[in-house]
Amino acid sequence: MTYTYIQSPLEQFEINSLMGINAPLFGYAELSLTNIGLYFILAFLVIVGFNVIASNNNKIIANKYSITQESLYTTILNMVETQIASPKGQYYFPFIYCLFMLVLVGNFIGMVPYSFAITSHLIFTLAVSMTILIAVTIIGFSEHGLKFFSYFVPAGTPLALVPLLVLIELISYIAKGLSLGIRLGANIMAGHMLTKIIGGFIYQIMAASPLMFVIGIIPLVLLVGITGLELAIAFIQAYVFAILTCSYIKDSLDLH
Repeated sequence: MTYTYIQSPLEQFEINSLMGINAPLFGYAELSLTNIGLYFILAFLVIVGFNVIASNNNKIIANKYSITQESLYTTILNMVETQIASPKGQYYFPFIYCLFMLVLVGNFIGMVPYSFAITSHLIFTLAVSMTILIAVTIIGFSEHGLKFFSYFVPAGTPLALVPLLVLIELISYIAKGLSLGIRLGANIMAGHMLTKIIGGFIYQIMAASPLMFVIGIIPLVLLVGITGLELAIAFIQAYVFAILTCSYIKDSLDLH
């Protein structure tokens, strides 16, 4: 009797400890380096390495990495200045650019076979999105003081409806932070699960017989197309994450 073991498509999202040390001073606490931590470090090194290579030793003639960086720089700068009026837009540009690069590189690293997609984990995406929401709230209070509370009360609201509308607006305000993180994590997770399922299906077909191997070329081409689409989605999701962050900052500054 032959047994076929089918791995779960969710297996690729497991967080595993790679190395660690016991810390008896803290009870049962353990200091460990997990796969998500390792890929965070890798993403950081890729971003730093890309910027070092793109600097091209300050030469006048740009290389292909310099052109790529300038294109990304210009794209994000235009987006920020469109969303947030100058000069405040330029003030927040470094943060938005770093945020975009972190999400973009994390998405692209996750597309490498047998790697780990850090942006597919809600523990990361929600942590970043809720931190952004808290930062946006602090910006609102620093700019407007207690007047920032008017953000939760639409103009012309009858006094009797104020408590209800404040509750609704507060829930909507918190939901913005949640949706920002869930949108990114859910899209990346869904894409990786889809490619994993289709890839496993193609492997089973092509390993069955020489004839099925030839037939399996058709879905294999489909998988290549889906992978290309996932690369586009990786960029789009990073851009959407950055532009929504700009929108939240703008709303906090303008009380819209």
